[in-house]
Amino acid sequence: MEQKQNPKAFAQEIRISVLKALENLGFGHIGGAMSASDVIAVLYGEVMKIDPQKPDWEERDYFVMSKGHAGPALYAALALRGYFPLEELKTINTNGTRLPSHCDRNSTPGIDMTTGSLGQGMSTAIGIAHGNKLLGKSNYTYLLLGDGECQEGQIWEGALYAPQQKLSHLIAFIDYNKQQLDGYTKDICDLDDLCQKFRDFGWYALEVDGHNVDAIAHAIALGKQQQEKPVMILLHTQKGKGCDFAEGVLYNHHMTFTKEQCENAIRHLQKEGC
Repeated sequence: MEQKQNPKAFAQEIRISVLKALENLGFGHIGGAMSASDVIAVLYGEVMKIDPQKPDWEERDYFVMSKGHAGPALYAALALRGYFPLEELKTINTNGTRLPSHCDRNSTPGIDMTTGSLGQGMSTAIGIAHGNKLLGKSNYTYLLLGDGECQEGQIWEGALYAPQQKLSHLIAFIDYNKQQLDGYTKDICDLDDLCQKFRDFGWYALEVDGHNVDAIAHAIALGKQQQEKPVMILLHTQKGKGCDFAEGVLYNHHMTFTKEQCENAIRHLQKEGC
């Protein structure tokens, strides 16, 4: 098996790699990629059972990136773990690339499920988890949702189904950065107490600081201790976290930026990692 990564350092590497990958394009989905980097670092650096040399290994854990616009962060993690050359990140969202804007399992080594319209990842992750349970397999399925997509009805259909089937090997996360494409989630369609909502639907639900890698890993461990319910971990995050030209900016879902801005942000992250 592959050597584990220090998740805090790995998260910084992911953020830096995303910026380097998007630097030449001068645009991209910065906000959600940055807010999701810590949970991806914990999963691919420490928690998940994977083999980068065998992306289709049947005993692997599965990951579904439902908020597909955060694909660059997942691509960065995969490249850093050795699924494909790091230099290939610079082809993101260009003609002929294996790294399209949203995740595509038919194009990219290590991608377990293609992202369609937001909300569909809940259904596909449940399908994987239920299928593995029916086969008597112990693989875990991990799912990352955005808070904006939790306004979709399909999310709540899945929220009802997973506890009914006792899919305890499904561990889901919500990147609760409080923003979506058009503004703040509370102004568009307030989600209120999401953690309590999932508890009411029958999930084992808890909430943590989504930028604290130790807290994320501990929450996953707690979820695995029980064997009756699917797990929902609400990650309190900041959209654009760690990118100095995006963090704290309202409309940072998809941004244009200059090469100088990108280089400054990379230097800032590198300094933080020292």
